[in-house]
Amino acid sequence: MITGGLSLAEQIEISVIFLLYMLVMMGIGVYYYRRTRNMSDYFLGNRKLGAWVTSMSAEASDMSGWMLMGLPGFAYIAGLNAGWIALGLALGTWANWQFIAARLRIYTELANNSLTLPDFFENRFFATSGALRIVPAIFILIFFILYTSSGFVAAGRLFETIFQLPYLTALIAGAGVVVFYTLVGGFLAVSRTDFIQGVMMFFAILVVPVGAAIMLGGFTATADLIYAEHASFFSPLTKVDGSTLGFIEFISLMAWGIGYFGQPHILVRFMAIRHAEELPQATRIAMAWVVISLSAAILVGMVGAVYLRTPLEGTAAETVFLAMAGELFPPVVAGLILAAVLAAIMSTASAQLLVAASAFAQDIYRRSFRPHAQQVELVWVSRLSVLAIAAAAIYLGLSPDNFILDMVAYAWAGFGASFGPALLMCLFWRRTTERGVLAGIVTGGITVLVWKQFALFGLYEIVPGFLLGLFAIYVVSKLDAEPAPEVTELFDRVERQ
Repeated sequence: MITGGLSLAEQIEISVIFLLYMLVMMGIGVYYYRRTRNMSDYFLGNRKLGAWVTSMSAEASDMSGWMLMGLPGFAYIAGLNAGWIALGLALGTWANWQFIAARLRIYTELANNSLTLPDFFENRFFATSGALRIVPAIFILIFFILYTSSGFVAAGRLFETIFQLPYLTALIAGAGVVVFYTLVGGFLAVSRTDFIQGVMMFFAILVVPVGAAIMLGGFTATADLIYAEHASFFSPLTKVDGSTLGFIEFISLMAWGIGYFGQPHILVRFMAIRHAEELPQATRIAMAWVVISLSAAILVGMVGAVYLRTPLEGTAAETVFLAMAGELFPPVVAGLILAAVLAAIMSTASAQLLVAASAFAQDIYRRSFRPHAQQVELVWVSRLSVLAIAAAAIYLGLSPDNFILDMVAYAWAGFGASFGPALLMCLFWRRTTERGVLAGIVTGGITVLVWKQFALFGLYEIVPGFLLGLFAIYVVSKLDAEPAPEVTELFDRVERQ
């Protein structure tokens, strides 16, 4: 435990910093509560986000605590071999901003001001059956409950560490903070807090390895020390056990990148930017943040392997960032850095809660039960959905033995395979049909669910799910009748933008 060697006064200092941070975040939620008047406000901030808030919010909601704990932990035992997954994520981020962001922003506005991903799928084809709303919404609810649960577990473990609370109490406390400002403030609150959290994560992930390297005599001396004690760290193709990285393993690590095309909590940020013309600036900001932050996360693990004299065994390797912060800095600074970890967790969990709630309110409740529901009613249904989804996520996280990264990887693959191929074909292939997209969503999602159970060939389940999803969309669309004239006309309007 990071606080284990600290005095009571020092623990109180860290706790006060933590509490002040949470109060500020909840205060932002209350402020934006007064500015939330309709569904567009609650889910997209009425499309009024600037480049800086859009980019930082997107990346903060994406990276979560995994960047501060999981990736450094991997690098702590594997060195530059951990860099392949970072490279895959960086390339996926760039492709998402470069090819998806502007077109999705334009298309969703022209397609009847679509507020959610299922909303867009249905409006894209002028569909009336409800299948393109309900089926994607079900997948969103399933995978986001699992995804959000992983964030709550991470928050619970952090609260357990800081406040010395029992795990269950810590889990509920950590989840409660996230739920509060998501529930109250909606998208505007989440996006603004994500901006703050993105800045905090960026500086925290930089200051720890730089501070440790300075303490070890400088960057050159640190590199020499790492090479002397862990020479294999500088061989990217060498795995932890000394064997060489295989082709399937390489593909599995890099394939994290294709998951970006189907992540609803990231894609919704593209839909919310003020003007598509601001996206090039947002792309530059996002890529600078991602490249520097992921590189720093790798350095945290590698530097930590020589800075920490007491080895971290097994899953404890994922606490390398926390351990280094506790040893390097005085309690006030350590408290701020630990608040950055909470920020990373909160940013992702809040975004996921909001998107899952929007899927229920907009795509299931309104579509199937109350098609004429007023805006005020839908906002309140959304808030109740946040509570229900959070309760389910807390329930799944009750066991302290849950493997966070396994849960995240599963959900990431599920979204990437279900929605990635569907979104790409909807945006870029004029011949895509409603039945084709539905077939792709179902095929991709089910493939992930089945492949995960059998772990065939050691291949990450997103790869077969994504490829089979693409194939299903192409085949079914080609066999289906030509899209209706209004569908192709809408596609052509987007092309002309």
